[in-house]
Amino acid sequence: MTEPTTDTVKRTGVPLLSVKDLTMTFPGRRSATGRRGAPVRAVDGVSFDLEAGRTLGLVGESGCGKSTTGRMLVRLLEPTSGRIAFEGQDISRMSQGALRPLRGNIQMVFQDPHSSLNPRQTVARIISEPLLVQGRSAGDARRRAADLMELVGLIPEHIDRYPHEFSGGQAQRIGIARSLATEPRLIVADEPVSALDVSVQAQIVNLMERLRTELGLAYVFIAHDLSVVKRVSDRVAVMYLGRIVEIGDKASLYENPQHPYTRALLSAVPLPDPAAERRRERIVLLGDPPSPVAPPPGCTFHPRCPKAQEVCRTERPLLRLAASREVACHFPGD
Repeated sequence: MTEPTTDTVKRTGVPLLSVKDLTMTFPGRRSATGRRGAPVRAVDGVSFDLEAGRTLGLVGESGCGKSTTGRMLVRLLEPTSGRIAFEGQDISRMSQGALRPLRGNIQMVFQDPHSSLNPRQTVARIISEPLLVQGRSAGDARRRAADLMELVGLIPEHIDRYPHEFSGGQAQRIGIARSLATEPRLIVADEPVSALDVSVQAQIVNLMERLRTELGLAYVFIAHDLSVVKRVSDRVAVMYLGRIVEIGDKASLYENPQHPYTRALLSAVPLPDPAAERRRERIVLLGDPPSPVAPPPGCTFHPRCPKAQEVCRTERPLLRLAASREVACHFPGD
């Protein structure tokens, strides 16, 4: 079957990124006796579409599979099954050689800026390396690196410094500049501000918003801070134990969450108005998330859900339309 070309994509309105039934299963750890433990289903049937120039926020508790999903999108991890299509072209099973020309279109920004930068390389080398890999001359790559430093708010004269000479926020700007080197259309940002001070977080979020507007970028923005996700996203997907439990437009999801887990997450976001903060109901979930090694049957959220009924314990809910978005719940809404 012939894959759609870029012209076909523009004509038919195929999403920039389309993910269908994506799964990732890690083999179990070996014990001291050599026995292999049960496999871990880190991502279980994730599906979504992302249009060009838009941002999808991917949120959930630690261990829900959102970072694993992000790493599969850029093929740092090989999916166990499912389909990842970029501009209509299936990249989920491409060889590394066939994928290389497309890698310039899909880049990643990592959570910890200093650990993602090579301490033995100068900023010039770090930012220009993707260009050198693609065959650009050293002079052209260095000039591009200097331009990118200025674009992200750094001083180009510092191009020959090393990562340890920069603050956390400045190091993250270097990581963003590196991701822009190949002029990508899609950036997967894996908790890009969670390791930074609050004041610096706002600066990086504003920078990423400006770059999206100026360069026409699309983001998959992974975070656990729902206030940050609300600031940057057009659509939001909420993950729980490897599955998307609610996905839809940002405004409707924040104003009227349908899944009990989404409601609990939003109730924990502080409000700027002290009076409103005192009046609202805080939903406290009991217990810890189940282990992905042995997820509960039916709805995986039912052990912690205040609305759980017998059907929730036996039948897995699928995403279905509720209040203008998709929700995986037998009893969505209030």
